[in-house]
Amino acid sequence: MLPHGSKNRSGRRCRSRIVPTRLLRADEGIGMRGTGTRGRVIVVLALSSALAAGLTGCTGGPPMPTPTAAPPSPGETAPSEPEINLAGTATENKPFFDQVNAATFQAGGRDGRSFIDGLVAAGYSKELMEVTPDRTSINAEADTFQFSVRLNGTCLVGQFGGTGYASFAGPLLADGKCLVGTTRPIDW
Repeated sequence: MLPHGSKNRSGRRCRSRIVPTRLLRADEGIGMRGTGTRGRVIVVLALSSALAAGLTGCTGGPPMPTPTAAPPSPGETAPSEPEINLAGTATENKPFFDQVNAATFQAGGRDGRSFIDGLVAAGYSKELMEVTPDRTSINAEADTFQFSVRLNGTCLVGQFGGTGYASFAGPLLADGKCLVGTTRPIDW
């Protein structure tokens, strides 16, 4: 602000006033003016006591025990690896299906044939499987490909591509298949 009565850039006189204020000295504080050393000591002691009281609530008692898994009781068995159940549904077989496909991927499988061969080696019937092309019409690698296994009116469907592996268990389609669209023959 410009001092009262001076002109601004446009040549007008300023109507505001600058009111001078006094700066506080280092030993003056808000609410401390004129209290002296004794008052400051009381304030410091009060703040220290409040801080100490607040911190004591932060230190708990003895540490809490870390929960651990209880050992299986007699007659109870530990969880087992997923197993194939050819008489079961897709939902019941999904953990095993995913385990087989993860092993295929870890072994370097990146095409439809590798996944189909891995599922056959695990016990699924090739006649109940479908697979989409893993190569495009110009022989480039497809972005994704799908493969499936029909099980008792349900479907296990896996997909692999640039974003990784995904799977689901679902119902059989009305046409008796698991995959929609073009599939390729499994003739090897």
